[in-house]
Amino acid sequence: MRHPPWRCAAHTAGPRACLQGLVRACHVWGLGLLSLPTGGDALLVSLVCRSVLHHFHFKGAVHSVSFSPDGRKFVVTKGNIAQVYHAPGRKREFNAFVLDKTYFGPYDETTCIDWTDDSRCFAVGSRDMSTWVFGAERWDNLIYYALGGHKDAIVACFFETSSLDLYTLSQDGALCVWQCDTLPEGLRLKAPTGWKADLLQREEEQEEEEGAESETTIRGKATPAAEEQQGKVKYSRVAKYFFNKEGDFNNLTAAAYHKKVHLLVTGFASGIFHLHELPEFNLIHSLSISDQRVASVAINSSGDWIAFGCSGLGQLLVWEWQSESYVLKQQGHFNSMVSLAYSPDGQYIVTGGDDGKVKVWNTLSGFCFVTFTEHSSGVTGVTFTTTGYVIVTSSMDGTVRAFDLHRYRNFRTFTSPRPTQFSCVAVDSSGEIVSAGAQDSFEVFIWSMQTGRLLDVLSGHEGPISGLCFNPMKSVLASASWDRTVHLWDMADSWRTTETLALTSDALAVTFRPDGAELAVATLNSQITFWDPENAVQTGSIEGRHDLKTGRKELDKITAKHSAKGKAFTTLCYSADGQSILAGGMSKFVCIYHVREQILRKKFEISCNLSLDAMEEFLNRRKMTEFGNLALIDQDAAEEGGVAIPLPGVKKGDMSSRHFKPEIRVTSLRFSPTGRCWAATTTEGLLIYSLDAQMLFDPFELDTSVTPVRIRAALRQRDFTRAILLAFRLNERKLLQETLEAVPWDEIEVISSSLPDLYVEKVLEFLASSFEVSHHLEFYLIWTQKLLMVHGQKLKSRVGTLLPAVQFLQKSIQRHLDDVSKLCDWNRYNLQYALAVSKQRGLKRPSEPLGSEEEAGASEDNDDDSLHLLGGGPGHADAPLA
Repeated sequence: MRHPPWRCAAHTAGPRACLQGLVRACHVWGLGLLSLPTGGDALLVSLVCRSVLHHFHFKGAVHSVSFSPDGRKFVVTKGNIAQVYHAPGRKREFNAFVLDKTYFGPYDETTCIDWTDDSRCFAVGSRDMSTWVFGAERWDNLIYYALGGHKDAIVACFFETSSLDLYTLSQDGALCVWQCDTLPEGLRLKAPTGWKADLLQREEEQEEEEGAESETTIRGKATPAAEEQQGKVKYSRVAKYFFNKEGDFNNLTAAAYHKKVHLLVTGFASGIFHLHELPEFNLIHSLSISDQRVASVAINSSGDWIAFGCSGLGQLLVWEWQSESYVLKQQGHFNSMVSLAYSPDGQYIVTGGDDGKVKVWNTLSGFCFVTFTEHSSGVTGVTFTTTGYVIVTSSMDGTVRAFDLHRYRNFRTFTSPRPTQFSCVAVDSSGEIVSAGAQDSFEVFIWSMQTGRLLDVLSGHEGPISGLCFNPMKSVLASASWDRTVHLWDMADSWRTTETLALTSDALAVTFRPDGAELAVATLNSQITFWDPENAVQTGSIEGRHDLKTGRKELDKITAKHSAKGKAFTTLCYSADGQSILAGGMSKFVCIYHVREQILRKKFEISCNLSLDAMEEFLNRRKMTEFGNLALIDQDAAEEGGVAIPLPGVKKGDMSSRHFKPEIRVTSLRFSPTGRCWAATTTEGLLIYSLDAQMLFDPFELDTSVTPVRIRAALRQRDFTRAILLAFRLNERKLLQETLEAVPWDEIEVISSSLPDLYVEKVLEFLASSFEVSHHLEFYLIWTQKLLMVHGQKLKSRVGTLLPAVQFLQKSIQRHLDDVSKLCDWNRYNLQYALAVSKQRGLKRPSEPLGSEEEAGASEDNDDDSLHLLGGGPGHADAPLA
């Protein structure tokens, strides 16, 4: 069975991923990207086909990597050594990474690397308070040079432009300026020795036989002029500066230097950053951006924008220092995300975390545009209403809150008669009834959205409520519990229980199919059972224990195979068409199953991060000693109780432990209403997977008679219907765009009525995707309007299959509506302001002044003009507005 080609399109990482800093993207060279996980594994990835080209292991944890400016070499530092490798080229090689030379010098771990502009030398900073300058080639007057002068670990080192002059910064806030007595052009290659010298001598002897003129020239080049040799390269410290310190805790944590504008940016542990001009060390600006340490600093190529990263809070800030304004401010959840929900149009995602924050993200840009902090404890569930403008959340603080996305405020707070902890939340299709499940009282609470009044308390479960879900088509609520039952409650008949579904194990998640005709339940024995809610009959089941493939924890005393017996799926979600179901839980894998065939279609590995717990399937024998597992004997060995072994099913470890490793988990899964993507909240953050249709060739009813030549010939003959049919059978995007845009706007209605019903769905899907990238808004809006008006009645019979395409279309049009409406409002307010100013200044007015109705008409005309500027089909400037 052919599975959808899902690809990870966005990764909105949480603060935990930022805090670990496990994968470092180092440099893009040609078509490849080098990434280094903590274990020392390197991956060469193609950015075109999105596939791994080469694997390499550096045999140790790598601290930093830096490519030379010419892209021919890169330096890898691990431990106290630096290794220079030849960069992979465009030609196919047996080994893409070739070691050139290993440099020794520092006595402690290395911290930073910087290259000269000509790629002749590089500098390496170390924790032993020294900085070492090495020659990338075999220079005669520079092999290595050690620089001291600091009293703390080196944080950063930077070369000056076209020079060997160096700046070094230490953790205690000291800056040393080093001047070199030799220019980069003064470096001399070392004369070859050994077999290389013999080979060179043979070549010279052969050339000597050719002629006397060439002999003198070669002799002059080959023999080193010992009399003209200069001394070794020397450095001297010309200045030492200290940053303003507000306390002992205010250590220097990050730095960046822009060589062209001589701008030095430094970040400190207190959240303060400084801007200095070098080499005079003039203070330009100083500002506090956070109450946590600044973990990383970067400057853009022009030197105008500065980016700061604070791992403690998951913050990302972009600052324009000349205008002293923020360009971008983003902050993720600094605890793990536990739940998410898509808006009905698929344009936004809301997430809730253990930190009590509720964040709304834009799926197109990947940015969070609003954060709600009203909850005082962890958020356990989030959901949208059908209108898409209200978010309902449940929390462990005993409240269920409703947030308005128009005014960005909490307008409803639902509480229970006695304090309780809510574990899940659900809203019916009308948006009028809010329900939440209690974790300690085993009850389901029902409120009215309009009045905020508690309507009823549903009792009957004998265990904590693990999941709630409303039937999309009927007023029926399904509640799953740890008491091995699922209750179906009729909201229209005094909230009484209509059916009770008996399970073989504890229920962990429940969800309805989009058409409401099927119910899926995930249980503790790793099974997914499917039920007919009308007749309370089980229709099928999927055994997922072998698909979970849980990894072995660091402190486990059993194998991963036996550990998988206690793992299960904790979150379920149907696809938009209801044919597939996503399942995730206590594993690094997300499984997608075909519901009718009950087989696994594909598994997605959400992370390869080996620093997370439960990632390895087998115990690494390098961690085994004669006394057992190194993690079990080394950690907290001085305590009387030794190492605390976690119990099966425990979600969290000891947060106070220095060696705490978060466990890889999938906490929530949701399919987009458009059916083109799905999202997952994991230990790594928020992941969004999408169907990448641009990389696929998907012909539709293709035969040998369908060619681009025939399609363009039909266009020249103005047989537009035949050209469109042939283009969709070939299904090439550029050819489709060329064919549709060649149709005159006044003939769109006639051609739309002549299209078969099977091709109408194809045209709508193409229009929905074209709205994302095209500027011809008005032209494509006319196409959409005519197709829906002509074929609307016929499409009602296939509403189930067409719903994802129509929702995708609505999402694209809504985004443009927001943008165009802002521009129209801006133009209208500008006209009103200009008219008001002209009246005040007594300027000359027309003989017949505009009345209120004419002014409104002028504003409307201006709106039309702005729409004409944005929309209009290609070559159709006179097309009317849709």
